[in-house]
Amino acid sequence: MPYPSKLSSEQILDSAEVLLESQGPEALTMRSLAEALQVRPSSLYRHFQSRETLLRALGDRATLALHNELRQATQGQEARPALLCAVTTYLNYARTHPHLYALMLVENDDLTPQELAESPGKQLWNTFLELIGAVSGHPDDTDHTVAFWTFLHGFVSLERTGAFGKSGPRGGLTVGVEALIGYMENAAKQSVRQS
Repeated sequence: MPYPSKLSSEQILDSAEVLLESQGPEALTMRSLAEALQVRPSSLYRHFQSRETLLRALGDRATLALHNELRQATQGQEARPALLCAVTTYLNYARTHPHLYALMLVENDDLTPQELAESPGKQLWNTFLELIGAVSGHPDDTDHTVAFWTFLHGFVSLERTGAFGKSGPRGGLTVGVEALIGYMENAAKQSVRQS
């Protein structure tokens, strides 16, 4: 059975994103989305099996958006400035789109190994791996990539919950980023000396 021509998956995702961004995750239900699109809820299920499937699709879309912003912002830059630019881009995305950012981190155990390798999350990971490998001198530098991403995500999470209090994080972000990058650069120098 063909899907109604007036409704596409992209239209559904566009409206879902608007609802999510403007009213938060609790407001995004299949019924509220159908009302916003002026269709019956059953029309949505032809494209997305459940609300969870829809949220995963929004998370993938957000991950791709952040991935593309990072690629564009860091293109053509030297290693250190590119990574610093990636930090700014990442934090701006997380601050500007907090609900979409939260969906990026939803676990999806249903992916096959092939789907996982081609997923938006893997693409985002590979971008960070590339940026960090350029600084540390190790193209497949999983350790530093995990440490760096953990720091960024932890910062975003603490900032979002207000854990820094009224004074804010002060220079903590810069101290942490500079310490991690400095450590990576030292690792690159040691690698050069040993070879």
